[in-house]
Amino acid sequence: MRLVVVLASLLVCCLANKPRHCSSPPLLSGALTVSTQNEKLWAYAKYLYDAMGHRIRLFEMGKYNNQSFTIDVLLLYREGVMYEINDKAKTCEKKPLKVDFQPLKIPDEASFIGQFVIGSSSGPGEGLLVNSWQGDIPKGGKYFATVTEFGCIPVSVLYQTKQFGWAVTSYLDNLIGISNPNLLNPPSFCPALEAEVDSGEEPVDFLNVFFAKP
Repeated sequence: MRLVVVLASLLVCCLANKPRHCSSPPLLSGALTVSTQNEKLWAYAKYLYDAMGHRIRLFEMGKYNNQSFTIDVLLLYREGVMYEINDKAKTCEKKPLKVDFQPLKIPDEASFIGQFVIGSSSGPGEGLLVNSWQGDIPKGGKYFATVTEFGCIPVSVLYQTKQFGWAVTSYLDNLIGISNPNLLNPPSFCPALEAEVDSGEEPVDFLNVFFAKP
């Protein structure tokens, strides 16, 4: 009887410690890299992420089809607008944004893969405890997401694309909060939010920000 009680206690403990679906902090800043399986794209970007206002800003540099590019974009999902900003020249181009905001989170339908240590578990401070999950992309394909066990901070997302095969986004130097929230508002030299977008302008989505470079 005592053995049964012990085993039951261990089972309850294991179930209680099983990682749960989680959401990243609503305000994050840091850096990320994006690269694709077919080696057509590599990009590095500093990012600002505001889940409450559905806003993202990216300061990017990279290579697409062996051509270098730099770009500064502000994505306003609630307004359905993307601003391409040149702060030095004080120019700003407004484009339609066609997709819904996707928060940094582990969706409820995602399946838990396992818990791992990035680095080493041999000594204190030598490793980072993370949880990995997998799921299906609504329009086809799969994704694999890894977040920290404590804080649900994004580490990496591996996902399938029709045009480029597998793509991976890796996050680094993440900080909770945004030191300059004004960077998530359009600069004064940008067209007003109420201004109409050129009807001939092709709508963009988040991937286009990286993949549609000349």
